Amino acid sequence: MSESYLNYELKVNENEVNSLVADVKHSISQHRTDANFRKCLSLIDLTSLNANDPIGKGAEMGAKVSNFSSHFPGIQNVAAICVYPPLVKAVRDNLSDKAVKIAAVGAGFPSSQTFIEVKELECKRTVEAGADEIDIVISLGTFLSGDHKTVYNEIAAIKKNIGNAHLKVILETGALPTYDSIRLASLISMEAGCDFIKTSTGKMEPAATLEAAAIMCLSIKDYYNKHKIKIGFKPAGGIVTPDDALGYLLVVERILGDEWTNPELFRLGASRLANNLLSEITGKVVNYY
Repeated sequence: MSESYLNYELKVNENEVNSLVADVKHSISQHRTDANFRKCLSLIDLTSLNANDPIGKGAEMGAKVSNFSSHFPGIQNVAAICVYPPLVKAVRDNLSDKAVKIAAVGAGFPSSQTFIEVKELECKRTVEAGADEIDIVISLGTFLSGDHKTVYNEIAAIKKNIGNAHLKVILETGALPTYDSIRLASLISMEAGCDFIKTSTGKMEPAATLEAAAIMCLSIKDYYNKHKIKIGFKPAGGIVTPDDALGYLLVVERILGDEWTNPELFRLGASRLANNLLSEITGKVVNYY
């Protein structure tokens, strides 16, 4: 039902969120362990979303991920590769590590400013090209104008069109003016049938924040308590350093528990983070990715 998201407490306890984030920031230095760095690496959606990415970029990313284990034996690979739709086939043709998923942005990314028929077709065609997962952005203008039913219906329609592929819905939290609006967007997306909620496109500032992450994870927890369905969480945008990654890992652990800290339910959207984590793990500067 398009208004099922109203069956929740929509007001965010700001003191709870701010206190949790302050505690996480204070605790990061205590969790700088090899095991945590390795875990964060295994959660990465290795991302390239540049306007000038050629088809060859998809082939290069697929090959590098496929050859990772021969260069770094004993270290778990990234969780997924995330690209624009035209690069999906090249990634698929060059990716031999079947444990790594192929994700693609869609539905008029990053603005979502196009017709729903175009959004549906783009996402459907991208899955047909080989994508396992589709990352879309909510219609921000529609959401901010208060037409929440249309936002819900668009997400539900796209999910129906992509079949068994996973749908990640980007809230673009930096454009949402209040904690309450981040919670509302989270609940609408989950009730509409998405598999993940994601903070940001990385194309707008501010991008991911620990505060947005906490609100979204608390909303996931409430959704799980209501439906017994686990929804994934993906922060993205500005996650560069190992400490950045650890902050989000700690938020997920404290709100949702260790059972959420695996690639099926938690991803880190990043382009530079992988090399920085590999440098920490190996003790030398790594520029593999």
